[in-house]
Amino acid sequence: MKFQKEMTLGEIVSTFPGSEKILKEYDIDYCCGGHRVVREVTSEQNIDVNDLLSKLEAAYEVVMKYGEEKVDWVHAPIDHLVEHILQAHHAFLHSNLGYISELTTKILRVHGEHHPELLEVFQTFHQLKMELEAHLIKEETVQYPAIKKYIETNNLGDLNKAVKVIDELENEHTFAGDCLKQLRKISGNYEVPADGCSTFLKTYEMLELLESNTFTHIHLENNILFGRLKELKQ
Repeated sequence: MKFQKEMTLGEIVSTFPGSEKILKEYDIDYCCGGHRVVREVTSEQNIDVNDLLSKLEAAYEVVMKYGEEKVDWVHAPIDHLVEHILQAHHAFLHSNLGYISELTTKILRVHGEHHPELLEVFQTFHQLKMELEAHLIKEETVQYPAIKKYIETNNLGDLNKAVKVIDELENEHTFAGDCLKQLRKISGNYEVPADGCSTFLKTYEMLELLESNTFTHIHLENNILFGRLKELKQ
C-alpha cells in the first residue's frame, strides 16, 4: 500500500494533496500536526486506522488512473513554492481578511442579541486576523527575501536568516490553527441558524474558506518549505 501507519500526516499530504479532504472528514489536523504519525493520531482520536488508510489508497488510485495535475512541491524549485504561497495564500488573506472583518461585525450587530455565540466568533476572528497580518509581514519582509537572496547568491548567511525564524513562524501557525478550530466549534461547524440572513450565510462561507485556505498554507510551510530549508543547511 502507498500509505502506511508509520507515515507522518505531512508526508501523506505532500505525497497526495487530495488527501487533505479525507483527513478533514476525520477532523485530523494535518497542518500544525503534520509531524505526527498516523498510527498515533488515529489511536488518540479513536479512528479506525485501516479504514482511513483504505480510503486514502482508493482515492489515490483514482487520481493515478484518471489523472489530476498536481504540482509536486516537495521537489519543485523552492522559489516556485514561495511564489505559489504568495499568490494562492498570502494574496487570499490580503484580499479577504478585511472583508470577513466587516461581515463578522455586521452579523454581530444584527443577530448578536439572539445569537450570543457571534460575539465569540467576532473576538476569535479578530485575534486571528491580527496574528495573520503580523505573520504575513514577517514572512514577506524577512524569510521570503532571505530565501530569494540565498537562491541568487548561495550565501549561507541568507539561508541562516530564513531558517532562524522558522520556530517563530511555526508557533504562529499553531496559534492560527487553534483559532480556526475554535471558530468551527463556536459556529457549530458553520451551521447557519434558521433565522440567519444572507450575510450570515456569506460570513460562515468565508470563514470556512479561510479555514481551508489557511490550513493548506500552513501545510505547505510547516511540512514542506521549512523542511526543505533545513535540509539545505545540512
